[in-house]
Amino acid sequence: MSAGSLLVVLPVATVAALTYAFRPLDVPVVAPLRLALVRAALATGAFAVLVVEVLGAVGGLTRPAFALAWLLALTAAGGAAWWRHRRDHAGPAGATPGDAPPGLRHRLRTHWSTASRGERLLTGTVGGLLLVELVVALLAEPNNFDSQTYHLPKVEHWVQQQDLEFWPTAIHRQVTIPPGAEYLLLHLRLFTGSDGLHNLVQWAAGVLAVLVVARIAAQLGGGRRAQALAAFLLATTPMVTLQATSTQTDLMVAAWVACVVTLALDGLRRRSGPATIVALGAATGLTAITKTSGLIGAGPLLVLWGLAQLRLAYAPHTPPAATGPTADAVTAGAPGATATLVGSGSGPGIGAGSGTATGAGVPAGAPTDADAPTGPGSGLGATPGAGAGTATRAGGGVGTVDGGGGGPRRTARGGPGRGRQVAGTVFGSVAILLVAALVVGPFLVRVTAEFGHPLGPPRLRESIPMERHDPPSILVNALRIGHTALDTPLEPLRRAAASAIVAGAEAIGVDPQDRDITFGREMFPEPSWYPDEDRVAFPLAGTLILIALVVAVARPARILPTAPGPVRAYAAALTVTLLLHTSMIKWQPWGNRLLVYALTIAVPLAALWVDAVLRRRPRDGRRPVAAGLVVTVLATSALAGVLAVSYGFPRRLVGAGSVFTTSDWDTRFLRRPQWTEEFRWAAEAVRATDARRVGLVQQNDNWEYPWWLLLRDTDGTPPELVALQSVLPDRPPADPSSVDAIVCTGSRRVCTDLVPEGWRLEFRDYVGYALPPTP
Repeated sequence: MSAGSLLVVLPVATVAALTYAFRPLDVPVVAPLRLALVRAALATGAFAVLVVEVLGAVGGLTRPAFALAWLLALTAAGGAAWWRHRRDHAGPAGATPGDAPPGLRHRLRTHWSTASRGERLLTGTVGGLLLVELVVALLAEPNNFDSQTYHLPKVEHWVQQQDLEFWPTAIHRQVTIPPGAEYLLLHLRLFTGSDGLHNLVQWAAGVLAVLVVARIAAQLGGGRRAQALAAFLLATTPMVTLQATSTQTDLMVAAWVACVVTLALDGLRRRSGPATIVALGAATGLTAITKTSGLIGAGPLLVLWGLAQLRLAYAPHTPPAATGPTADAVTAGAPGATATLVGSGSGPGIGAGSGTATGAGVPAGAPTDADAPTGPGSGLGATPGAGAGTATRAGGGVGTVDGGGGGPRRTARGGPGRGRQVAGTVFGSVAILLVAALVVGPFLVRVTAEFGHPLGPPRLRESIPMERHDPPSILVNALRIGHTALDTPLEPLRRAAASAIVAGAEAIGVDPQDRDITFGREMFPEPSWYPDEDRVAFPLAGTLILIALVVAVARPARILPTAPGPVRAYAAALTVTLLLHTSMIKWQPWGNRLLVYALTIAVPLAALWVDAVLRRRPRDGRRPVAAGLVVTVLATSALAGVLAVSYGFPRRLVGAGSVFTTSDWDTRFLRRPQWTEEFRWAAEAVRATDARRVGLVQQNDNWEYPWWLLLRDTDGTPPELVALQSVLPDRPPADPSSVDAIVCTGSRRVCTDLVPEGWRLEFRDYVGYALPPTP
């Protein structure tokens, strides 16, 4: 391993130190370790983005500058962790070392020893899949189609320029698509000098998403089994298993959206302090800078957070409880960890059931980041608790339902504090937008300056977003998106459903192939069941989600009798997300990957419903038919996840194209194996001339990244690649006569038109090159 590769330890160590430092302070919260990891991931992600923006603005995108930035970050994170360590071990006056909370290892051991066989199976499956995906991510070279076209070339352009200025290019997506994912890849590229670790960014995003969805399930009231089910359903979805080993961006934006959601849900029952508001802003900004479609999922939850905060301002106010330490009733740190159950009194609870609580809610007066809740159990649909709290938790063991003691309680409506709380909510909302703007703003400023619009040129604004918004068109678009998302290998079913959608569209006067609601020249329907990272459907998880949405909106008490209000509110926000997505995003054959963010944040609701079905016990003692069907679906889901990571395309464990038996270059070209030799042939001819400035001729969807690899010097120095075409009006292309050689992809005619007179042009089926006459 090179010295540069060792620098990768810096951001990893920073995340670890911040996770330790960011654990909640003396506050009973749901899954505190997972919350700390969310905070650490957001702080690290925002820092990584801002480092690129600041250094890019001064032409400092170099390894020494990045190494210094991360050394400073690790120093600060280490200082925060040291302060937290001293605080934890100091304890209150009169405390003894035995009073310190148990460590992570003890919690995990306790969690595993008290887990049921089913919970162990669910958690073990998730862990096994993540480990196998890690192996694939480390062994496989980046070979995603979009990465060859624009994700990875933009990283190489930044390295070559050492700044973030736009460059002339024929591939507008290199400069118009939000670059948040590529910002993170840039750190790895500068540290290692290669793309060998690029797949780990999405893998880490997958791990984060799995842990966060488990926490969301806990926040909605789910016990350990519900949390394990949430992690399981997400981790076994083929689209997730395949994207976790890729340099795509969909799983990353899903992780950031999930962070928005889990932080917003914390605000349903307690006032959010400055730390949470800053974290919400960072999560929103990271979502926007990674993929703007993720805001469709983040927006409704931010609105829900704002409404809940206003509601808390008008809820009955209870003064802080007199005395009493707050215990942490969470077994955190792994998928399926036990949720904290918080009541408005204090008392023991014997864990033997499914994670329900009497008097559930946050204790009045318990501190959060900076503020106290305004009332007992406050939140959407929460029931105020009074007196001792009683809880049952899945997995056995003794838990504590924490509260504020048994002192006298006084409630009063209104008061001078209400106005301050309303103002605080308004200012908090503005602060979220300002923090988000700090993260995504510099990129939007550059795009606006270049194209006159923050969303880029007209071709980008008109290609993906819907151009018709009448109800019939939206309905047809939603049906087509649903058909593609729920596709199965059953050809008769696919054909019958597609025919019904086409006939129904024509009956209401909508052309099912209308370009205003269909991307490019694509034609509906398109099979999507095959485990391909860009297309694969998710019929199992999708069906469970749709059922859970209907039940949660219509009969939320059937999912969670103790807290139906938050479940219904969450389901309503998810419904708004789906409506917005289908009314804003055109149907496209690879549209399933654009839904990964919605799938991720909806999985916890499906897990709660599945857990409720498994929890039912009929009077005759027989297992309900629905429970049997659910178990079958879960088993099929596990099989689908295993098959996807084993045989999925374009990275797999076994079969043709296996990461164990396929060479690195053949792996890179698995999408288009016929191009492998053509690229090599042209690159060898150009390198033989010692050309240092090479002109590019290509079209919008052509592969550029192979040239950055094949034309490097023996010491790894990349060539100077310049475009001979440009779709940016104010950035003219290079003069063909100013380059030492030309490489072309796609159209021979276009290449011929740009080659200077007298140059020798050689062209095969897809790739060509041109060299000046020899003296």
